[in-house]
Amino acid sequence: MVKGFAALLSAVVVMVTAYGWSTAGSFDAGFLRSYAIGEDAPHSLGGDINILLIGLDTRRDHNGDELSPEILEQLHAGDGDEGGYNANTLILVHIPAAMDKIVAVSIPRDDYVPVSGIPGYTHAKIKEAYGLKKAAVQDQMMDDGVTDRRELEQAGREAGRASIVAAVRDLTGAPIDRFAEVTLAGFYDLADALGGVEVCLNKPVKDSEFSGADFPAGRQHLDPAQALAFVRQRHGLENGDLDRTHRQQAFLTSVARQLRSAGTLTDPGKLSALMDVAHRNIVLSDGWNMTDFVRTLGTTDDPEVEFRTLPVLRYDVINGQSVNIVDKQAIRREIAIAFGLPVPTSTTQRSSSRTSAPPTWSEKTGGWQTGATTSVRETPDVGKPVRSDITSGQVPCVN
Repeated sequence: MVKGFAALLSAVVVMVTAYGWSTAGSFDAGFLRSYAIGEDAPHSLGGDINILLIGLDTRRDHNGDELSPEILEQLHAGDGDEGGYNANTLILVHIPAAMDKIVAVSIPRDDYVPVSGIPGYTHAKIKEAYGLKKAAVQDQMMDDGVTDRRELEQAGREAGRASIVAAVRDLTGAPIDRFAEVTLAGFYDLADALGGVEVCLNKPVKDSEFSGADFPAGRQHLDPAQALAFVRQRHGLENGDLDRTHRQQAFLTSVARQLRSAGTLTDPGKLSALMDVAHRNIVLSDGWNMTDFVRTLGTTDDPEVEFRTLPVLRYDVINGQSVNIVDKQAIRREIAIAFGLPVPTSTTQRSSSRTSAPPTWSEKTGGWQTGATTSVRETPDVGKPVRSDITSGQVPCVN
């Protein structure tokens, strides 16, 4: 449980505080907006709000231009052709009207889920729902004669946002009222604006090949490049992506703690820098008035916040890709209980950990095939949610 969720959410989603309220017009107008949720989409009732936070792993800006070599070098993340447009961070945040307990649910990026409207695919890793749809829309536009790179990039990303929102909505069964998309560079810029972040590791880690992580055990202050390596590392960790999910949760907690304790909220210069970070790196769903939203959060007592991670049945390998096999009915039940929604009645028994995977398209055979298992590794938390041990006022130690 964590206190001070208002500071956490404002830091990660918009970095706006009392200083931002006084410049509401320019602040809200500075964001790129998206219509991806759709006018006819289901919404929460009774004043509750569900917010999807999307961490987009791209090395390009909103116009499709590659980030500068200096930034890419600091990111230790390859060039603009690497990473694609995967939604490597997906967190669904439920804020009840009563503001008494807030739940932030991390969705493992390799969950193997149904996708729609993407030629050649019926299922994919949930992180890929964004990039696959983006590519499909851009290909169709180019076939129709569109050549403007900026137009292709923006239309493709908008389609990708709609696709990932739909995939999360289908998996969880929960309505999505708002979303915020943050780029890979946003983690770096946020840490830079804060002068680095404090983290705590249970054991030393080193991953020179992929993320660039190289940290001793214990509490330590990371510079911006190190902070990005901290949230990106999964190679060399006992539980891979699940451990990375815990790190992202710990990163958010650390940001909130620093915002509240380092004088950032009363320093106009620092707040201006944070606002600039937000405008450069964040896309918000249309109609979300951030000033009103944060003002409302600021008028409440600090509610409790619980970080959770959706359950995984097992790890599997399908068509050469490592995936998480999940039980959608169990996940929907988990979400309903956590969010205080009506619990769905399942008409089938819970899937066993050996249920065959959904069919996938085989490039080798040129047809659909069942998800034959080439190797299986049981997850350490089969069928159980993972909860972070995060306590008020202290940065949690993670793997």
